[in-house]
Amino acid sequence: MEITIRDLIASQKKLEGKTVTIMGWIRNNRDQKSFGFIDLNDGTCFETLQIVYESQILENYKAVAKFRVGSSIKVTGVIVLTPNAKQPFEVKATETVLLGDSLEDYPIQPKRHTREFLRENAHLRIRTNLYNSVFRVRSVVSHAIHKFFQDKDFIYVHAPIITTSDAEGAGEMFQITTLDIDEEIDYSKDFFGKKANLSVSGQLQAEAYALAFKNVYTFAPTFRAENSNTKIHASEFWMIEPEIAFADLNDDMNLAEEMLKYIIRDVFKRCPSEMNFFDRFVEKGLKQKLEKVLNSKFKVVTHKEAIETLIKHEKQFEVKPKQGHDLATEHEKFLTSHFSGPVFVIDWPKDIKAFYMRLNEDGETVAAMDLLVPKAGELLGGSQREERLDVLEKRIKEFGIVDEDLWWYKDLRKYGGCKHSGFGLGLERMLMYVTGVDNIRDVIPFPRTPKNCDF
Repeated sequence: MEITIRDLIASQKKLEGKTVTIMGWIRNNRDQKSFGFIDLNDGTCFETLQIVYESQILENYKAVAKFRVGSSIKVTGVIVLTPNAKQPFEVKATETVLLGDSLEDYPIQPKRHTREFLRENAHLRIRTNLYNSVFRVRSVVSHAIHKFFQDKDFIYVHAPIITTSDAEGAGEMFQITTLDIDEEIDYSKDFFGKKANLSVSGQLQAEAYALAFKNVYTFAPTFRAENSNTKIHASEFWMIEPEIAFADLNDDMNLAEEMLKYIIRDVFKRCPSEMNFFDRFVEKGLKQKLEKVLNSKFKVVTHKEAIETLIKHEKQFEVKPKQGHDLATEHEKFLTSHFSGPVFVIDWPKDIKAFYMRLNEDGETVAAMDLLVPKAGELLGGSQREERLDVLEKRIKEFGIVDEDLWWYKDLRKYGGCKHSGFGLGLERMLMYVTGVDNIRDVIPFPRTPKNCDF
Protein backbone atom coordinates (compact mmCIF):
# COMPACT_ATOMS: atom_id res chain seq x y z
CA MET A 1 0.00 0.00 0.00
CA GLU A 2 1.11 3.59 -0.65
CA ILE A 3 1.83 5.54 2.52
CA THR A 4 3.54 8.73 3.72
CA ILE A 5 6.32 8.96 6.27
CA ARG A 6 4.01 10.98 8.52
CA ASP A 7 1.39 8.22 8.50
CA LEU A 8 4.08 5.58 8.92
CA ILE A 9 5.39 7.24 12.09
CA ALA A 10 1.87 7.45 13.50
CA SER A 11 1.18 3.73 12.99
CA GLN A 12 4.62 2.10 12.92
CA LYS A 13 3.94 -0.87 15.24
CA LYS A 14 0.71 -1.77 13.49
CA LEU A 15 2.53 -1.94 10.16
CA GLU A 16 5.45 -4.13 11.20
CA GLY A 17 6.05 -6.70 8.46
CA LYS A 18 3.72 -4.92 6.05
CA THR A 19 4.75 -4.06 2.49
CA VAL A 20 4.47 -0.33 1.76
CA THR A 21 5.31 2.06 -1.08
CA ILE A 22 6.77 5.50 -0.39
CA MET A 23 7.84 8.31 -2.75
CA GLY A 24 10.23 11.08 -1.79
CA TRP A 25 13.62 12.73 -2.21
CA ILE A 26 17.03 11.40 -1.25
CA ARG A 27 18.74 13.34 1.54
CA ASN A 28 21.71 10.97 1.71
CA ASN A 29 22.82 7.67 0.12
CA ARG A 30 25.55 5.50 1.69
CA ASP A 31 26.72 2.46 -0.26
CA GLN A 32 28.48 -0.28 1.77
CA LYS A 33 29.27 -2.54 -1.26
CA SER A 34 26.73 -5.31 -0.51
CA PHE A 35 24.12 -3.16 1.21
CA GLY A 36 23.33 0.53 1.58
CA PHE A 37 21.20 3.14 3.32
CA ILE A 38 19.08 5.94 1.88
CA ASP A 39 17.72 8.77 4.02
CA LEU A 40 14.40 9.61 2.41
CA ASN A 41 12.15 12.59 3.04
CA ASP A 42 8.73 12.92 1.41
CA GLY A 43 7.81 16.39 2.67
CA THR A 44 5.01 15.24 4.98
CA CYS A 45 6.99 15.66 8.20
CA PHE A 46 10.36 16.71 9.61
CA GLU A 47 11.71 13.17 9.95
CA THR A 48 13.48 11.15 7.29
CA LEU A 49 12.92 7.44 6.71
CA GLN A 50 15.86 5.05 6.47
CA ILE A 51 15.68 2.75 3.46
CA VAL A 52 17.88 -0.35 3.60
CA TYR A 53 18.75 -1.88 0.23
CA GLU A 54 20.73 -5.10 -0.33
CA SER A 55 22.50 -6.56 -3.34
CA GLN A 56 20.88 -9.96 -2.73
CA ILE A 57 17.39 -8.49 -3.04
CA LEU A 58 17.61 -5.67 -5.60
CA GLU A 59 18.46 -6.56 -9.18
CA ASN A 60 19.35 -2.92 -9.83
CA TYR A 61 21.51 -2.64 -6.71
CA LYS A 62 24.48 -1.04 -8.51
CA ALA A 63 22.21 1.58 -10.04
CA VAL A 64 20.52 2.34 -6.69
CA ALA A 65 23.93 2.70 -5.03
CA LYS A 66 24.65 5.53 -7.50
CA PHE A 67 21.37 7.40 -6.95
CA ARG A 68 22.41 10.93 -6.14
CA VAL A 69 21.31 13.27 -3.35
CA GLY A 70 18.26 15.27 -4.42
CA SER A 71 16.86 12.57 -6.70
CA SER A 72 13.21 11.58 -6.38
CA ILE A 73 12.53 7.87 -6.00
CA LYS A 74 9.77 5.35 -5.41
CA VAL A 75 10.48 2.63 -2.86
CA THR A 76 8.52 -0.51 -2.13
CA GLY A 77 9.60 -2.58 0.85
CA VAL A 78 8.84 -4.23 4.17
CA ILE A 79 8.66 -2.34 7.47
CA VAL A 80 11.15 -3.60 10.04
CA LEU A 81 11.29 -2.39 13.65
CA THR A 82 14.71 -1.56 15.15
CA PRO A 83 16.01 -1.12 18.74
CA ASN A 84 17.13 2.42 17.90
CA ALA A 85 14.92 4.90 19.77
CA LYS A 86 15.71 7.70 17.32
CA GLN A 87 15.09 5.45 14.30
CA PRO A 88 12.54 2.90 15.63
CA PHE A 89 11.80 1.43 12.21
CA GLU A 90 13.13 1.25 8.66
CA VAL A 91 12.03 -0.07 5.31
CA LYS A 92 13.89 -2.97 3.72
CA ALA A 93 13.55 -2.28 -0.01
CA THR A 94 12.28 -4.91 -2.41
CA GLU A 95 12.03 -2.46 -5.31
CA THR A 96 13.54 0.99 -5.83
CA VAL A 97 12.74 3.11 -8.89
CA LEU A 98 14.38 6.39 -9.92
CA LEU A 99 11.66 8.93 -10.74
CA GLY A 100 13.77 12.04 -11.25
CA ASP A 101 17.55 12.17 -11.36
CA SER A 102 19.54 14.90 -9.64
CA LEU A 103 22.64 16.16 -11.46
CA GLU A 104 26.07 16.12 -9.88
CA ASP A 105 26.06 19.89 -9.37
CA TYR A 106 23.03 19.72 -7.03
CA PRO A 107 23.91 22.48 -4.50
CA ILE A 108 22.16 21.06 -1.39
CA GLN A 109 24.57 18.32 -0.39
CA PRO A 110 24.51 16.57 3.03
CA LYS A 111 26.84 19.03 4.73
CA ARG A 112 26.58 22.35 6.57
CA HIS A 113 25.74 25.32 4.32
CA THR A 114 25.74 29.00 5.26
CA ARG A 115 22.38 30.75 5.30
CA GLU A 116 23.74 33.30 2.84
CA PHE A 117 24.47 30.49 0.36
CA LEU A 118 21.05 28.96 0.91
CA ARG A 119 19.31 32.31 0.30
CA GLU A 120 20.93 32.31 -3.13
CA ASN A 121 19.19 28.97 -3.70
CA ALA A 122 15.84 29.84 -2.16
CA HIS A 123 14.05 27.45 -4.53
CA LEU A 124 16.04 24.51 -3.12
CA ARG A 125 16.81 25.56 0.47
CA ILE A 126 13.51 24.14 1.73
CA ARG A 127 15.05 20.69 1.31
CA THR A 128 17.30 21.31 4.31
CA ASN A 129 16.27 20.60 7.90
CA LEU A 130 16.32 24.27 8.89
CA TYR A 131 14.12 25.65 6.15
CA ASN A 132 11.90 22.58 5.97
CA SER A 133 11.16 23.20 9.65
CA VAL A 134 10.74 26.98 9.30
CA PHE A 135 8.19 26.77 6.52
CA ARG A 136 6.26 23.93 8.09
CA VAL A 137 5.94 26.11 11.21
CA ARG A 138 4.98 29.06 9.01
CA SER A 139 2.07 27.02 7.66
CA VAL A 140 1.03 25.94 11.16
CA VAL A 141 1.21 29.50 12.54
CA SER A 142 -0.86 30.81 9.63
CA HIS A 143 -3.52 28.17 10.22
CA ALA A 144 -3.51 28.84 13.98
CA ILE A 145 -4.13 32.55 13.37
CA HIS A 146 -7.12 31.83 11.15
CA LYS A 147 -8.48 29.24 13.56
CA PHE A 148 -8.11 31.58 16.54
CA PHE A 149 -10.16 34.31 14.92
CA GLN A 150 -12.63 32.04 13.16
CA ASP A 151 -13.43 30.24 16.42
CA LYS A 152 -14.25 33.66 17.87
CA ASP A 153 -16.58 34.41 14.93
CA PHE A 154 -14.35 37.15 13.51
CA ILE A 155 -15.02 38.02 9.86
CA TYR A 156 -12.02 37.58 7.55
CA VAL A 157 -11.67 40.71 5.41
CA HIS A 158 -9.65 40.85 2.19
CA ALA A 159 -8.28 44.39 2.29
CA PRO A 160 -7.13 45.87 -1.05
CA ILE A 161 -3.50 45.51 -2.09
CA ILE A 162 -3.72 48.65 -4.26
CA THR A 163 -4.55 51.84 -2.39
CA THR A 164 -4.39 55.62 -2.57
CA SER A 165 -4.08 56.09 1.21
CA ASP A 166 -1.09 55.62 3.51
CA ALA A 167 -2.22 54.21 6.84
CA GLU A 168 1.11 54.91 8.51
CA GLY A 169 1.75 58.34 7.06
CA ALA A 170 5.34 57.33 6.40
CA GLY A 171 5.36 57.89 2.66
CA GLU A 172 7.59 54.84 2.07
CA MET A 173 5.33 53.10 -0.43
CA PHE A 174 5.74 51.37 -3.77
CA GLN A 175 4.04 53.38 -6.48
CA ILE A 176 2.23 51.57 -9.29
CA THR A 177 1.53 53.12 -12.68
CA THR A 178 0.86 52.21 -16.30
CA LEU A 179 2.47 55.44 -17.53
CA ASP A 180 5.98 55.97 -18.82
CA ILE A 181 7.91 56.95 -15.69
CA ASP A 182 10.66 58.59 -17.76
CA GLU A 183 8.24 61.41 -18.50
CA GLU A 184 6.44 63.81 -16.19
CA ILE A 185 3.45 61.88 -14.88
CA ASP A 186 -0.06 63.22 -15.30
CA TYR A 187 -1.91 61.02 -12.82
CA SER A 188 -5.28 61.91 -14.34
CA LYS A 189 -4.21 59.81 -17.33
CA ASP A 190 -3.03 56.90 -15.21
CA PHE A 191 -4.96 53.65 -14.86
CA PHE A 192 -6.80 54.70 -11.68
CA GLY A 193 -6.88 58.39 -12.51
CA LYS A 194 -4.80 59.24 -9.46
CA LYS A 195 -1.57 58.23 -7.73
CA ALA A 196 -1.78 54.66 -6.42
CA ASN A 197 0.51 52.50 -4.33
CA LEU A 198 0.92 49.04 -2.86
CA SER A 199 -0.60 48.93 0.61
CA VAL A 200 1.44 49.08 3.81
CA SER A 201 -1.60 48.09 5.90
CA GLY A 202 -5.20 46.97 5.61
CA GLN A 203 -6.13 48.60 8.91
CA LEU A 204 -8.18 51.53 7.65
CA GLN A 205 -10.35 49.30 5.48
CA ALA A 206 -10.67 46.82 8.38
CA GLU A 207 -12.08 49.65 10.50
CA ALA A 208 -14.90 50.09 7.99
CA TYR A 209 -15.80 46.41 8.25
CA ALA A 210 -15.51 46.37 12.05
CA LEU A 211 -18.17 49.06 12.18
CA ALA A 212 -20.53 46.66 10.41
CA PHE A 213 -19.46 43.21 11.65
CA LYS A 214 -18.07 44.22 15.08
CA ASN A 215 -15.04 41.85 15.01
CA VAL A 216 -12.91 41.40 11.88
CA TYR A 217 -9.35 40.62 10.86
CA THR A 218 -7.16 40.90 7.79
CA PHE A 219 -4.31 38.56 6.88
CA ALA A 220 -2.53 39.63 3.73
CA PRO A 221 0.75 40.71 2.13
CA THR A 222 1.84 44.31 2.68
CA PHE A 223 4.64 46.33 1.16
CA ARG A 224 7.09 48.95 2.35
CA ALA A 225 9.64 50.74 0.18
CA GLU A 226 12.08 51.27 3.02
CA ASN A 227 15.68 51.09 1.81
CA SER A 228 16.85 48.97 4.71
CA ASN A 229 19.02 45.86 4.78
CA THR A 230 18.67 44.99 8.47
CA LYS A 231 17.75 41.53 9.71
CA ILE A 232 14.21 42.59 10.59
CA HIS A 233 13.14 44.49 7.46
CA ALA A 234 11.72 43.21 4.18
CA SER A 235 9.97 44.97 1.31
CA GLU A 236 7.16 42.43 1.17
CA PHE A 237 5.75 40.81 4.29
CA TRP A 238 2.47 39.50 5.72
CA MET A 239 0.37 41.28 8.34
CA ILE A 240 -2.41 40.14 10.65
CA GLU A 241 -4.63 43.07 11.65
CA PRO A 242 -7.69 42.43 13.83
CA GLU A 243 -10.15 45.26 14.48
CA ILE A 244 -12.74 45.12 17.26
CA ALA A 245 -15.70 47.49 17.73
CA PHE A 246 -17.02 48.69 21.11
CA ALA A 247 -13.55 47.93 22.49
CA ASP A 248 -10.93 50.06 24.24
CA LEU A 249 -7.18 49.64 24.63
CA ASN A 250 -7.54 47.12 27.46
CA ASP A 251 -9.74 44.92 25.28
CA ASP A 252 -7.13 45.24 22.54
CA MET A 253 -4.31 44.09 24.82
CA ASN A 254 -6.34 41.17 26.16
CA LEU A 255 -7.00 39.97 22.60
CA ALA A 256 -3.33 40.29 21.65
CA GLU A 257 -2.19 38.30 24.69
CA GLU A 258 -4.76 35.58 24.11
CA MET A 259 -3.84 35.29 20.42
CA LEU A 260 -0.10 35.12 21.05
CA LYS A 261 -0.46 32.34 23.62
CA TYR A 262 -2.84 30.43 21.34
CA ILE A 263 -0.30 30.47 18.50
CA ILE A 264 2.55 29.27 20.70
CA ARG A 265 0.49 26.43 22.17
CA ASP A 266 -0.58 25.30 18.71
CA VAL A 267 3.01 25.26 17.43
CA PHE A 268 4.14 23.21 20.44
CA LYS A 269 1.30 20.76 19.83
CA ARG A 270 1.66 20.34 16.07
CA CYS A 271 5.41 20.79 15.53
CA PRO A 272 7.23 18.99 18.36
CA SER A 273 10.08 17.70 16.17
CA GLU A 274 10.64 21.09 14.60
CA MET A 275 10.63 22.85 17.97
CA ASN A 276 13.16 20.36 19.36
CA PHE A 277 15.34 21.03 16.32
CA PHE A 278 15.15 24.82 16.78
CA ASP A 279 15.84 24.50 20.50
CA ARG A 280 18.92 22.37 19.85
CA PHE A 281 20.46 23.97 16.77
CA VAL A 282 19.04 27.50 16.34
CA GLU A 283 18.36 29.10 19.75
CA LYS A 284 19.35 27.36 22.94
CA GLY A 285 16.57 27.71 25.49
CA LEU A 286 13.93 28.58 22.88
CA LYS A 287 11.29 26.25 24.30
CA GLN A 288 11.88 27.50 27.82
CA LYS A 289 11.53 31.10 26.61
CA LEU A 290 8.21 30.37 24.94
CA GLU A 291 6.90 28.33 27.86
CA LYS A 292 7.62 31.28 30.12
CA VAL A 293 5.49 33.47 27.86
CA LEU A 294 2.66 30.95 28.10
CA ASN A 295 2.84 30.99 31.89
CA SER A 296 3.12 34.77 32.24
CA LYS A 297 0.48 37.40 32.78
CA PHE A 298 1.67 40.25 30.58
CA LYS A 299 2.56 43.41 32.49
CA VAL A 300 1.48 46.92 31.52
CA VAL A 301 3.52 50.13 31.93
CA THR A 302 3.12 53.58 30.45
CA HIS A 303 5.72 54.93 28.06
CA LYS A 304 6.64 57.54 30.67
CA GLU A 305 7.19 54.83 33.31
CA ALA A 306 9.24 52.77 30.87
CA ILE A 307 11.53 55.72 30.09
CA GLU A 308 11.91 56.52 33.79
CA THR A 309 12.98 52.92 34.38
CA LEU A 310 15.48 53.08 31.53
CA ILE A 311 16.95 56.39 32.71
CA LYS A 312 17.77 54.79 36.06
CA HIS A 313 19.95 52.31 34.15
CA GLU A 314 21.00 54.52 31.24
CA LYS A 315 24.70 53.70 31.64
CA GLN A 316 23.93 50.27 30.17
CA PHE A 317 22.71 51.66 26.83
CA GLU A 318 24.36 52.95 23.68
CA VAL A 319 21.25 55.02 22.90
CA LYS A 320 20.32 57.22 25.86
CA PRO A 321 16.60 56.99 26.72
CA LYS A 322 14.65 60.27 26.68
CA GLN A 323 11.09 61.20 27.51
CA GLY A 324 9.08 61.80 24.35
CA HIS A 325 11.35 59.60 22.24
CA ASP A 326 10.91 56.14 20.78
CA LEU A 327 12.40 53.02 22.35
CA ALA A 328 15.51 51.43 20.88
CA THR A 329 15.73 47.66 20.55
CA GLU A 330 18.18 47.51 23.45
CA HIS A 331 15.64 49.40 25.58
CA GLU A 332 12.87 46.97 24.65
CA LYS A 333 14.92 43.90 25.53
CA PHE A 334 15.99 45.48 28.84
CA LEU A 335 12.40 46.17 29.81
CA THR A 336 11.31 42.55 29.28
CA SER A 337 14.25 41.42 31.41
CA HIS A 338 13.54 44.06 34.08
CA PHE A 339 9.85 43.11 34.29
CA SER A 340 10.63 39.37 33.96
CA GLY A 341 8.42 38.69 30.96
CA PRO A 342 6.25 40.21 28.23
CA VAL A 343 5.20 43.81 28.81
CA PHE A 344 2.78 46.19 27.12
CA VAL A 345 4.05 49.76 26.85
CA ILE A 346 1.04 52.09 26.58
CA ASP A 347 0.18 55.81 26.34
CA TRP A 348 2.82 56.87 23.85
CA PRO A 349 3.75 60.47 22.98
CA LYS A 350 1.39 61.59 20.22
CA ASP A 351 4.20 62.98 18.04
CA ILE A 352 5.79 59.56 17.44
CA LYS A 353 2.60 57.63 16.72
CA ALA A 354 0.11 57.53 13.83
CA PHE A 355 -2.70 60.04 13.24
CA TYR A 356 -5.54 57.56 13.82
CA MET A 357 -4.62 56.73 17.43
CA ARG A 358 -6.98 58.09 20.09
CA LEU A 359 -5.71 61.21 21.84
CA ASN A 360 -5.69 60.81 25.63
CA GLU A 361 -7.17 63.37 28.01
CA ASP A 362 -3.72 64.86 28.71
CA GLY A 363 -3.55 65.98 25.07
CA GLU A 364 0.04 64.78 24.83
CA THR A 365 -0.24 61.01 24.58
CA VAL A 366 -2.29 58.53 22.58
CA ALA A 367 -3.96 55.27 23.58
CA ALA A 368 -1.38 53.11 21.86
CA MET A 369 0.36 49.92 22.92
CA ASP A 370 3.46 48.00 21.87
CA LEU A 371 3.96 44.45 23.12
CA LEU A 372 7.56 43.70 24.07
CA VAL A 373 8.64 40.08 24.50
CA PRO A 374 11.79 38.55 26.04
CA LYS A 375 14.91 38.38 23.84
CA ALA A 376 13.18 40.00 20.86
CA GLY A 377 11.70 43.37 21.83
CA GLU A 378 8.63 44.66 19.99
CA LEU A 379 6.43 41.91 18.58
CA LEU A 380 3.19 43.73 17.78
CA GLY A 381 1.62 47.15 18.12
CA GLY A 382 -1.85 48.62 18.20
CA SER A 383 -4.12 51.29 19.57
CA GLN A 384 -7.59 52.46 20.35
CA ARG A 385 -8.70 54.41 17.27
CA GLU A 386 -9.73 58.05 17.35
CA GLU A 387 -13.53 57.96 17.03
CA ARG A 388 -14.12 61.73 17.58
CA LEU A 389 -14.43 63.41 14.20
CA ASP A 390 -13.20 66.84 15.27
CA VAL A 391 -10.09 65.41 16.95
CA LEU A 392 -9.40 63.14 13.97
CA GLU A 393 -9.61 66.04 11.53
CA LYS A 394 -7.15 68.01 13.64
CA ARG A 395 -4.72 65.08 13.72
CA ILE A 396 -4.97 64.59 9.95
CA LYS A 397 -4.08 68.26 9.48
CA GLU A 398 -1.14 68.02 11.90
CA PHE A 399 0.28 65.12 9.90
CA GLY A 400 -0.02 67.01 6.62
CA ILE A 401 -2.27 64.35 5.09
CA VAL A 402 -4.54 65.39 2.23
CA ASP A 403 -7.93 65.60 3.93
CA GLU A 404 -9.92 64.68 0.81
CA ASP A 405 -8.14 61.32 0.51
CA LEU A 406 -9.70 60.18 3.78
CA TRP A 407 -13.27 61.38 3.23
CA TRP A 408 -14.58 57.82 3.53
CA TYR A 409 -12.56 57.22 6.71
CA LYS A 410 -14.13 60.31 8.28
CA ASP A 411 -17.57 59.04 7.24
CA LEU A 412 -17.08 56.17 9.66
CA ARG A 413 -17.12 58.76 12.46
CA LYS A 414 -20.17 60.54 11.03
CA TYR A 415 -22.44 57.54 10.65
CA GLY A 416 -22.71 55.38 13.74
CA GLY A 417 -19.13 55.66 14.92
CA CYS A 418 -18.08 54.06 18.20
CA LYS A 419 -14.95 53.30 20.13
CA HIS A 420 -12.90 50.60 18.45
CA SER A 421 -9.39 49.20 18.61
CA GLY A 422 -6.97 46.96 16.79
CA PHE A 423 -3.39 45.89 16.38
CA GLY A 424 -0.97 44.63 13.78
CA LEU A 425 1.23 41.55 13.99
CA GLY A 426 3.85 40.82 11.34
CA LEU A 427 3.72 37.13 10.49
CA GLU A 428 7.46 37.03 9.86
CA ARG A 429 8.20 38.75 13.16
CA MET A 430 6.11 36.09 14.89
CA LEU A 431 7.93 33.32 13.05
CA MET A 432 11.32 34.71 14.02
CA TYR A 433 10.20 34.67 17.63
CA VAL A 434 8.84 31.11 17.75
CA THR A 435 11.68 29.56 15.71
CA GLY A 436 14.64 31.55 17.02
CA VAL A 437 15.71 32.36 13.43
CA ASP A 438 17.13 35.88 13.60
CA ASN A 439 16.86 37.05 9.97
CA ILE A 440 13.56 37.86 8.29
CA ARG A 441 14.98 36.63 4.97
CA ASP A 442 15.00 33.12 6.42
CA VAL A 443 11.31 32.97 7.31
CA ILE A 444 9.92 34.27 3.99
CA PRO A 445 9.73 31.77 1.10
CA PHE A 446 11.20 34.15 -1.48
CA PRO A 447 12.36 37.34 0.28
CA ARG A 448 12.05 40.77 -1.36
CA THR A 449 14.64 43.24 -0.07
CA PRO A 450 16.52 46.20 -1.62
CA LYS A 451 18.28 45.01 -4.84
CA ASN A 452 16.80 41.53 -4.39
CA CYS A 453 13.72 40.37 -6.28
CA ASP A 454 14.87 36.99 -7.65
CA PHE A 455 12.85 33.82 -8.09
